[in-house]
This record gives sequence, structure tokens and C-alpha cells, in this order.
Amino acid sequence: MYNKSILTLAAIVVFTCLFISCKSSGEKVVDANEDVENAENKLDKANEELSVANQEYVADVENYKRATSEKIAENEKYIAEFKSRIANEKKEARAEYLEKLRDLEQKNTDAKLKLDGYQADAKDNWEEFKSDFNRNLDELGQSLKDFSKKNNK
Repeated sequence: MYNKSILTLAAIVVFTCLFISCKSSGEKVVDANEDVENAENKLDKANEELSVANQEYVADVENYKRATSEKIAENEKYIAEFKSRIANEKKEARAEYLEKLRDLEQKNTDAKLKLDGYQADAKDNWEEFKSDFNRNLDELGQSLKDFSKKNNK
């Protein structure tokens, strides 16, 4: 009899635990709906953050293009001014200067074409593009300065 009451008590404890831990199907649906709502909120937030990041990227590209276009235009102006300054040089010197200036002018034109041709759809390559482009533009600027110093003496 003692064993029977222990078994009965154990069975009652087991069934009570199962009953307490089990949720009704209605509660499961409510929990599932809350989970879906939370997931949708997280997705909306992630999409909003992505949109902001894309807007910042496009703005960065536009600002960079504007700033470097100004540098390229300054180079063009400088080249044109230097061409007019060497117009009175001796024929041999003028030919040499013009040849060097054409080379620098071509590099400047190539830089402009590369900048104009950049498509703002490849964010992964943007930092690499900027780094390479800045290096090339700085080298061109330095070449123009060196050319000017060398030929103004």
C-alpha cells in the first residue's frame, strides 16, 4: 500500500509538471506571432540602417567626385597657363615643353575619364578606388609642380 501511494504521488507530480510546462496551442500561436513581429521589427531596422549606409555612400562618392573634379580642372587650367607662357620660348625648348605637357595633359584627361566612369554601385571597391585615384592624382600634381620648377629656372 505504501508503494502504491508513492507511485500515485509520483504520477501526480509528473502529470502536474507536464501540465504546467505545456502551453496551450493558443499560447503557442501568440508566442509565435510575437516572435514574427520581433523578427519583422529587426528586419525593418536593418533595412533602415542599410538605406542610411547606402545614402552615406552615395553622398561620399558625389562629394569625392566634386572635390577631385575641381583638382582636375585646376590641373587643366595650370597646363593651359603654362602652354601660353612657353609660347615665346625657343623652338627646340618649346617643342620639348609641349611634349611633356601633352603627356601630363593626357594623364589628367585619363584621370577625369576614370573618375567620370566610376559607377557608385560597387561599394566594396570604393575605398580601393579612392586610394588608387588619390595616389595617381597626387603623383600628377607633383609632376606638374616639378615640371614648373624645372622650367621656371
